[in-house]
Amino acid sequence: MRGYFSIGVEDISKGFNLGNLVRTAHAFGASSFFTINASVSYAEVKSSDTSHADIHLPFYAYKNLEEFKLPKECALVGVELLEEASDLPSFRHPMRAAYVLGARKIEVTLAYKQNRSHH
Repeated sequence: MRGYFSIGVEDISKGFNLGNLVRTAHAFGASSFFTINASVSYAEVKSSDTSHADIHLPFYAYKNLEEFKLPKECALVGVELLEEASDLPSFRHPMRAAYVLGARKIEVTLAYKQNRSHH
């Protein structure tokens, strides 16, 4: 496999959901995982991440969007259901990408929309 990808989530508040996302990212071969503005119980994260991804993947916890920085030449991809979004089967994945999921009840932050490469 060439390139890399990271998966992250913004404004998550349920530790069990985060644990499931981290476990899934690990299962699909993610290079790292990140959170932005998470407010979760990390004990819940560990109990739902049965793959123990925390010992296999770098995990970055950013307090806010201002702290979040992408590696050089890494494309930011917002993952959400929008009319203007690309259909997943036809989407060409970048060689170096950070996929970010927003909170279920809100869209990915406007700052992402202004700076991301894909959606």
